[in-house]
Amino acid sequence: MSQTLIAGANAPLPNDNISIRIMSQNAIDCAAYRLTTDGRVRGDGDMIFYGQTRSDDGNVSFRGHDSDGFFDINLPAQPVNIDKIALAFSSDQPLAQIGDVDIQVMRGNQVLLSCQLSATGRSEKAIILAECYRRQGSWKFRFIAQGFDGGLKPLSEHFGVEIADDVPTQANPVAAINTQKPINTQKAGSPPPIPTANTKASSVNLSKITLTKNQSSINLKKRDDFGKISVNLNWNQKPNIDKQAPKKGLLSDLFKSHSAGGIDLDVGAMIHLKTGEKTLIQALGNRFGSLSSAPYVYLRADDRTGQTSGGEWLDINGQQWAQIEEIFIFAFIYEGAPNWAQTDGVVTIHVPEQPPIETRLTEGAGNLPMCAIARLVNQNGSINVERINEYFKGHQEMDKAFNWGFSWKRGSK
Repeated sequence: MSQTLIAGANAPLPNDNISIRIMSQNAIDCAAYRLTTDGRVRGDGDMIFYGQTRSDDGNVSFRGHDSDGFFDINLPAQPVNIDKIALAFSSDQPLAQIGDVDIQVMRGNQVLLSCQLSATGRSEKAIILAECYRRQGSWKFRFIAQGFDGGLKPLSEHFGVEIADDVPTQANPVAAINTQKPINTQKAGSPPPIPTANTKASSVNLSKITLTKNQSSINLKKRDDFGKISVNLNWNQKPNIDKQAPKKGLLSDLFKSHSAGGIDLDVGAMIHLKTGEKTLIQALGNRFGSLSSAPYVYLRADDRTGQTSGGEWLDINGQQWAQIEEIFIFAFIYEGAPNWAQTDGVVTIHVPEQPPIETRLTEGAGNLPMCAIARLVNQNGSINVERINEYFKGHQEMDKAFNWGFSWKRGSK
């Protein structure tokens, strides 16, 4: 049974992996800050939020959405000079308009601690919610609920984070897709080690770009090397769902799977190279791709639960962007009730030295399991990111709608 804390109260934490869930009825931007004894970060890598979803050592990570986010924290692995981990949020609206914010401290699916931040009479737009802190060799949790003047930028600067404000220019919405080219569906070879990007921003960029119906594309100017581009699919798996539930096996089972086994989303991509070759990347059929050779796109390990911090990832070798004509990104509900609003899914594209670009999968036909998300198009060396967000019965129907020309058959993973 979980313990409920009031503001100012504290409780012991297990020396283990924990998750801290922050829930709101409205959009808030959550952040975690690893702090030394002077109350400041050691560097930008100690801030974890939507634009930097992992600490520099990977022992604190963020997965979440506008109104429901998780921080996954490996307490035993925290550096010895980290004294506390502060958790906060900010919004464009005062707390009184946002409504109450609930916090849960979890170990696995077990809720250990619960707190509620009451919105009544609160005018602040930023709140330091809580902290995990060391005391005599053990970890404890304190519910703080302290208001802070200003938004995410002054809050982050208060903790010593250096902030950058550059934002790319939005492009106009783009016309319909035309991909009538010769195809080659040869399976890619074994995945190589993932290279690291050779570019690094000098400070944290708090900007975030959300592609919508009204603002459906953005153009990233031509560069000789875009570094490692990463595409993340994340979704909200409710903590009371058994993440060990067995797989159903085939896509034909999608419409039958309304059990409590949860939702398994898969991300994939169709890639069109400048040579005319086309190929497919997805977990079905173990088509994981390659970064060092064509198609220069690699799918990391399949997350079958949504509980893995960070969800599913596609990596793109931005050094080879000149070899790529287009990358078409899609997702499908492999298992679970085909209801996109229930998934609370979000796809975020991370390009070095650019704000994260996101699009949400909560619109459209609730009972169609396939979503065409976005495409990255090479426009004379630039990257044009175009939102699609259209829904289909399956791979074949999506392929036909966008004229890719693959031959499809049933598969499992």
